[in-house]
Amino acid sequence: MTDPDIASSGLALPGTVDSMQFGAFFAPHHAPGGSVTRDLARDLELVEWLDELGYDEACFGEHYTSGYEIYASPELMIMAAAGRTRRITLGTGVSSLAYHHPLVVASRIAQLDHLTNGRIFFGVGPGSLPSDAQMMGIPYTENRRRMEESMDAIFHLFTSDEPLTVDRGWFKLEDALLNYKTLQRPHPPIAVASVASPNAPRIAGKYGLPMLSLTANNPVNFEIFREQFAILHQRSEEFGVAPAPRSAWRLVGPMHIAETREQAEREVAHGLDRWMDFFFRIPVDYMVLKDEHGDPVKDPRNVDVIRGTGFGVIGTPDDAIAHIERLQEATGGFGKFLFMTHNWADRTATLRSHELIAEYVMPHFQDGVRRREERWTDLQKTVGRAMSDMQAGMTEAVERHQREYQGGAGR
Repeated sequence: MTDPDIASSGLALPGTVDSMQFGAFFAPHHAPGGSVTRDLARDLELVEWLDELGYDEACFGEHYTSGYEIYASPELMIMAAAGRTRRITLGTGVSSLAYHHPLVVASRIAQLDHLTNGRIFFGVGPGSLPSDAQMMGIPYTENRRRMEESMDAIFHLFTSDEPLTVDRGWFKLEDALLNYKTLQRPHPPIAVASVASPNAPRIAGKYGLPMLSLTANNPVNFEIFREQFAILHQRSEEFGVAPAPRSAWRLVGPMHIAETREQAEREVAHGLDRWMDFFFRIPVDYMVLKDEHGDPVKDPRNVDVIRGTGFGVIGTPDDAIAHIERLQEATGGFGKFLFMTHNWADRTATLRSHELIAEYVMPHFQDGVRRREERWTDLQKTVGRAMSDMQAGMTEAVERHQREYQGGAGR
């Protein structure tokens, strides 16, 4: 049953979702000890594979510490990937606005939009690693305030022809305008990273933007959605803008898919425990795995924990479909699901996992399977009549041919 607090009590995003889109969220996660050169190359190879398989988008993170997450510039990853791909949309996932001057960010996104011929989206966030802020000498408590102030300036630069003068202390603008407008108008699609604070829905509601939810898979976080949607609607009403449609809402979660559950479990033995040691032990607010009672899992290691908490999927395409359907029902519906990339399995098994998703999971939510199954069912219902009509048509053709040539054969 759909959660009534989300879907039926005025807290749901407007609109319906007729066809989902799918993509990949590259934080990225690479265990220290390997070659950075090779890790970056393999990530780009994976983006090429996703493009070939028909995935809709891929986005790249921004981090400076931890050793695991090795992208300092999502914009550089976008440009490297753009030259290797044909159709997939590429995005920042996300740009950490607290660490950059907003004129620089907006100008670089405008340039990227032209360089990729309008094939980008702009994901924004405050910066998720406290260690990044500490290394830059920025109190982490200021990150979200800085993000909101930066977004105010960036949105003005994208949408207004009026020069902007503002002094926020940590940045200043004097008669600021972009050197040129973005290719996509009024700006590339924007998504606001959402974890647990009111910051994301404040910004999303103010500007009619969708959220990119990083806490979506664990059911205990659905309470966060209720609170965030209330804030989002309050802000949208306050500023007189329509909330973004449900079809633009992105959820992020990890999966590894194989032909059988047993095979998937064997394959993730390659790197799951080491990944979980990193992901659930660094000091980041959303990287806390909780059980069904909302209590933190003390030792988040192994397949059973992933399945038992609802955090991700290790199994078959049917398991992936069931998981996404549960999320759709619990949240009232969303339009985009991004698979969090990881090193649970080796390269061959990882590529095959994404192939199985493209072959079986994506069509299930994109109307292709349903429509074809309906046509096949309709044909089966009328097969008797169709066979009779086909035989009658052949008989008529033979008889007509014989009538036309019957007299001529004896001349």
